[in-house]
Amino acid sequence: QVQLVESGGGLVQPGESLRVSCVASGITFSDYDVAWYRQAPGTQRELVAKMPRVGSTEHVASVKGRFTISRDNAKNTVFLQMNSLKPEDTAVYYCNVKYPILAKSYWGQGTQVTVSS
Repeated sequence: QVQLVESGGGLVQPGESLRVSCVASGITFSDYDVAWYRQAPGTQRELVAKMPRVGSTEHVASVKGRFTISRDNAKNTVFLQMNSLKPEDTAVYYCNVKYPILAKSYWGQGTQVTVSS
């Protein structure tokens, strides 16, 4: 069984920081590309940042310079450090891992991030 468990979400004020984490089990984590997506009510799920096994990390323009994706293969964990949070960042944040050989993806359950004064 493959499991992705996100944590670290919560309620913060604009300008504050938060780090969400995703711990994977049931896979050889180092073989997978990792990414963070988010979805706000009434919107489609959108890519936030990705970190392939090979190549450069990528952050979408709306979060570039504020968010940083990283991974710790020894802990089977992917992180998203979120700084200078804005109300527009409010969403459920989802961890995604993808096995490039088969293009097989797995999703976490999501963690709520709310940015409000």
